[in-house]
Amino acid sequence: MHIIAKTTCSPTEDPEKVRQSLLNLFPESDLEEYDGHITAQTMSGERLRQLIIDHHIRDTARSIMLHGRSGNTIRFKLNKQVAYINKISFVEGNPALGAIDVKIENDDVDVAIDYLAESTVEVEE
Repeated sequence: MHIIAKTTCSPTEDPEKVRQSLLNLFPESDLEEYDGHITAQTMSGERLRQLIIDHHIRDTARSIMLHGRSGNTIRFKLNKQVAYINKISFVEGNPALGAIDVKIENDDVDVAIDYLAESTVEVEE
């Protein structure tokens, strides 16, 4: 699984807080900064997975990820300010200070979704 999380850093924001927002979601990521953008790249979604479980939003996260999949890619947006306080909130549209745009690439996106946001619905066989 390859994860790229990208966000802007507006002139009114503290760049260190924006970096920390990304690291709170993806602590094992490498950060790159350029032209007012900060990008995190990692192969691990473990922290994101744990936040989804801890905040009891597996079904919501799963639904958003299923909706955001295309080919071998999943795309969704997270609230940058909420990430700074070690929480997770999915967003639609473009918030005033921007969001964290997350792109997950995996050979089998269904496997990635099952890992990050396992279904809470039991399937009878």
